[in-house]
Amino acid sequence: MSALRSIDFKVFGRVQGVFFRKHTKEQADKLKLVGWCKNEPDLTVTGVVQGASSQIDTMMKWLEKTGSPQSRIESCTFSNDRKVDKTEFSEFTIHRKKK
Repeated sequence: MSALRSIDFKVFGRVQGVFFRKHTKEQADKLKLVGWCKNEPDLTVTGVVQGASSQIDTMMKWLEKTGSPQSRIESCTFSNDRKVDKTEFSEFTIHRKKK
């Protein structure tokens, strides 16, 4: 079994109002990763992904270069990259603002 890893991300550019979170969840599910993402007031999308290290690498490339079809990614920063013994989440979720 591959080592488990966790990493935080922040994506800059045109990433709100273009289904970026929906596509991020679909990609995370496809890669069997868990975590969450949400829109931020500064018009970025932030989140956490956890899972197999090789799948995290694939997700990082996707967040930096691909995103949703209508998004325009300017940059993506990663922080808090660490090994974990087990994941903290059971699935990948989209955090939405409370109405």
